[in-house]
Amino acid sequence: MRIILLGAPGAGKGTVAKLLTAHDGSVQISTGDILRGAVKAGTALGKEAKGHMDSGGLVPDELIMNIMGERLQEDDCKKGFLLDGFPRTIPQADALGEMLDKLNIKLDLVANIDVPRDVILDRLTTRRTCSNTDCQEIYNVKSNPPAEGDKCKKCGSPVIQRADETVEAINKRLDVYNEKTAPLAGYYEKKGMLLTIKEASSDGVLKAIVDGVNAK
Repeated sequence: MRIILLGAPGAGKGTVAKLLTAHDGSVQISTGDILRGAVKAGTALGKEAKGHMDSGGLVPDELIMNIMGERLQEDDCKKGFLLDGFPRTIPQADALGEMLDKLNIKLDLVANIDVPRDVILDRLTTRRTCSNTDCQEIYNVKSNPPAEGDKCKKCGSPVIQRADETVEAINKRLDVYNEKTAPLAGYYEKKGMLLTIKEASSDGVLKAIVDGVNAK
């Protein structure tokens, strides 16, 4: 399947993407992943992106779209792909639509995972991440706590609360999302592509998406 996953930080896009990948082999793609991949591969576009990243600047939309275009034509995307957190703005959505038309790629649907703000705050403020950059296993102090002494169960490194997962930081991230990205729901609804999902569990979201694609 070929899907865009929309949803605020903490809505569970990453978890659902992993379930969808296991379901049918679709590849999870995020902007960060493709930028890091292009930089690591040393492609011409990757080198250009690295210049922006090293200087602390934002990578221009046009460059992101060019890198995305290359990524979507790789062999592993033939089974399907899941755009996780991309596009982020309506101009990016316009550019993505034009690019997909040129590549003759048709999206199955846009899944908007709609989770209440208080649930997101609870999820993210209780989340802990392994400090080992080669591991980065994620835990939750309520539902999936780390090992005794706040250690990672997989590698034994200390687990930490990320700086962007405090209440203040999360509220700022949600405000930015509501301003910049939330309007994409209306954008895709007008195109008849939007499926809004209010399921609380990841398995429920997975079922809603699979049913939505099969209904097309």
